[in-house]
Amino acid sequence: MFAGSLVALVTPMQPDGSIDFNAWTRLLEFQVANGTVGIVVAGSTGESATVTDAELRDLLLSARKVLGKRALLIANTGTNSTASSVDRARDFSALDIDALLVSSPSYVRPTQEGLFRHFSAVADASRTPVLLYNVPGRTAVDVLPATVARLSRVPRIVGIKEAVGETGRVRELVAGCGADFRILSGDDLTARDAMGVGAAGVISVTANVAPRAMANMIAAALRGDRAGATQIDQRLVALHRNLFVEPNPIPVKWALARMGLMGGALRLPLTELSPEYHAIVSESLFAAGINLNS
Repeated sequence: MFAGSLVALVTPMQPDGSIDFNAWTRLLEFQVANGTVGIVVAGSTGESATVTDAELRDLLLSARKVLGKRALLIANTGTNSTASSVDRARDFSALDIDALLVSSPSYVRPTQEGLFRHFSAVADASRTPVLLYNVPGRTAVDVLPATVARLSRVPRIVGIKEAVGETGRVRELVAGCGADFRILSGDDLTARDAMGVGAAGVISVTANVAPRAMANMIAAALRGDRAGATQIDQRLVALHRNLFVEPNPIPVKWALARMGLMGGALRLPLTELSPEYHAIVSESLFAAGINLNS
């Protein structure tokens, strides 16, 4: 469980900002048909900052209805308040989902002890497994490996999405945590290398547009086929980089719209991809063998 290629799925929206549930179904089917083993709902890529609790609930209920048990279903529920994170953990873990993804609190920059207590409180309130999410580029706080090691011994905390793209970080986590604790890369550009030093999989942005290639690359890396994984990953490197030419998920939503899978609407304060980046994202998709509708 919690291994292989998982996707941090975008939240498709209508031009008026409402959620496009027809496109949501298309995206979910596209993912499972192409080897994705888990769906993260309303993560950073899913515009979590603007998705309400009621919308998150509807997205999860819809996803479970579409997916059945064909893929893991993970709800992103972390906030920058322990009290609200605990409330959300209690509420959403009561649904038919497989795990919660809980990021470190943004903006407030807690100490390592504060992080330990925060995540412990969330895990205590949850009925499902909890995956930590360390993304210091967004939260301005780094959950250090020693803290993760402590948390790995807390009941229901079963893994981490680690977005620090350094193999040394993955090695530290592997050394400090138990064999059953799952380390998932949160950085597509270094995911292949992370598999080589003990990560169990990836929660990917690139998989939104290239799910089969990501699934095949991760599978090859996990079975020790370094050459095969490298060959696949070389076609994806431009995507790994250029899906971040503007803040995520601006480029990936533009790409999915070009692929004909959904519209390109975002919620403010995010805006559409700047025209100056259209060509570079298109070229990256072409390099990965992805066909565009226009």
